[in-house]
Amino acid sequence: MTTLLRILVVAMIAGVVPVSAEAQQKVKLGTLAPKDSSFHRILTDMGAQWRAQGVELKIYAGGARGGESEMVSHMRNGALDAGLLTVVGLSDIDHSVEALQSIPMIFRSLAEVDYVGDRLRPRLEKRLREKGFVVLFWADAGWVRFFSRKPIVHPDDLRKAKLFTWAGDVPSVNLYRVSGFQPVPLETSDILPALSTGMIDAVPLPPYIALTTQVFVHAPYMLQLDWAPLVGALVVTEKRWNTLSPDVQRELARAAGEAGRQMKERNRLESDDAVVKMQTRGLHVTAVPPGVESEWRNIVEERYPQLRGARVPADLFDEVVRLLGEYRRANGQSAAGARR
Repeated sequence: MTTLLRILVVAMIAGVVPVSAEAQQKVKLGTLAPKDSSFHRILTDMGAQWRAQGVELKIYAGGARGGESEMVSHMRNGALDAGLLTVVGLSDIDHSVEALQSIPMIFRSLAEVDYVGDRLRPRLEKRLREKGFVVLFWADAGWVRFFSRKPIVHPDDLRKAKLFTWAGDVPSVNLYRVSGFQPVPLETSDILPALSTGMIDAVPLPPYIALTTQVFVHAPYMLQLDWAPLVGALVVTEKRWNTLSPDVQRELARAAGEAGRQMKERNRLESDDAVVKMQTRGLHVTAVPPGVESEWRNIVEERYPQLRGARVPADLFDEVVRLLGEYRRANGQSAAGARR
């Protein structure tokens, strides 16, 4: 070994010479979030903080690594290390997460979503960890609304439409069919082509996603009905996480926690702003007339017994109902509205 090389090696060990980018550890992350969306920008900012800890975050945005089920498969085989996933993808890891999103119209406000979520997450994170995945943060994108090619007001209007559902989400497909709807399972990347060709007529999405993906151009009617929150989480495989030192894990988790807080806060604000922006570009917002919300609520509540156990683990379904009753009583509200 030459004298110069010895000096460089000793200096690197002593921390005098910074480790090169090539020597950094890499974490490959997949997400359906569009490139340059607020989701993507927040992840990019988080990646800059990770880089300072010697971890390079490589983000594959816009479904570059496939749909969420594919991304979970990639994480299991090591082709990806992490994913920003909605409940659709997280449920491929463990169905317990369905409790946060897959009970339509059970939540009346985002405050209720927060109350239940804060109390369920330790249990959900434990179950995901048992399946080999570490949760770094949770977030949501506000309420899912129905965007359609023709106006939808009553449930019967939606029954006449071909409704997008996520590929692989067999329980949702079955429940929609039992209720008289026409679900069409597709990958997210197929939404725009399917709308333009008439393969589907309606899509359940949060307004911000409908704006960034331009879905509203092909589906220019939105029913202002709070169907369910779109909940997601950033997960990393335990195998990859355990290759990092405890000090690095702590700093990465800290940066991720801040990213999650920003993402939830910004997404909820952008959801409201997105509706206004889309209205200036031709979106028609349909308010739910008095009495019509009960039509929708009756339909979904009739299916709660099928959801409980089959879609949402029974213990967690019951816990959601219990927590909502607790919250509503504490806030002077009626606790009714969730049949078992």
